[in-house]
Amino acid sequence: MMEERLQKVLAAAGVASRRACEEMITAGRVQINGHTVTELGTKVDPELVQIAVDGKPVHQPKRHQYIKLHKPRGIISDVGGDTGERDSVIDLLPPDSRRLFPVGRLDVHSEGLILLTDDGELAHKLTHPRYQHTKTYFVLVGERPTELALQQLRRGVDLPDGRTAPAEVRLINQLPAELNLSKGPTEGVWLEIVLREGKKRQIRHMTAAVGYPTLRLVRWAIGPLTLGDLKLRDFSSLSHREVTALRALAGLSKPLPPIRQSAPQRSPSTGRTQRSSQSTSRSTSRPTSRPTGTRRPSARGADSSRESARGAAHGRTQGRPK
Repeated sequence: MMEERLQKVLAAAGVASRRACEEMITAGRVQINGHTVTELGTKVDPELVQIAVDGKPVHQPKRHQYIKLHKPRGIISDVGGDTGERDSVIDLLPPDSRRLFPVGRLDVHSEGLILLTDDGELAHKLTHPRYQHTKTYFVLVGERPTELALQQLRRGVDLPDGRTAPAEVRLINQLPAELNLSKGPTEGVWLEIVLREGKKRQIRHMTAAVGYPTLRLVRWAIGPLTLGDLKLRDFSSLSHREVTALRALAGLSKPLPPIRQSAPQRSPSTGRTQRSSQSTSRSTSRPTSRPTGTRRPSARGADSSRESARGAAHGRTQGRPK
């Protein structure tokens, strides 16, 4: 982990606000490896040193990893089991990646957004049917569905394992400009389908049941998180803003600090790994002490204000009954 200013590390650990942590440091209440530190510019790596306040150890919050990946067709999203000869989404990550698991799955013939994390609490909230969080898909069918077929998809379709929940379904003229669509079928009509449940191969069964089999299926979004402009087989660490939005959606209002170092990103042209931009730490900048464009009061103005205040106070004193 990179070194950060001591007061920022203390604030991230929930000791106090950053300003209050600065006061603790200058007051000599903070120790690093048993030695008192009073310098505000001190930088530390909390994973390499022991920090204490008033002699009590400061425990750092657990830092989870969050990665979004553009899954291609032919790659399975199951991890941990016997995948046979097929590659899984984990095989697209560097060998030294920590143990991650997918939040929701895509079948082998589908493509698009996969979220991988070790944050079990968030994964449970996003995938459990009880919470009904949205997932957005672009679905290619051979021809324009009738209005009756669209209404059936919206109201729910009777399948062998039960009736599907109502879904949002609309025709779209074009896909998002930033979507890097891989080679494959494009002739037909695109639907945007938003689900609040996730039964196995649900969309394929739904469209087939109303007479319009799915030719291609792309997952675009999980709640507020979109695939963005990720290229096929590429992946990147989520920004702090993306993590915060997902945890807020899941009802986990207090976001955990993400890992500062972004996951390496594989270049499809060279096959080498490279580091993605460290947006996790730069997406939230610290506000300035006063709004842009405001002017600090001059000494002369301040003196005039004080003189006016003293004059007003003197007038009130003279007017009081003795």
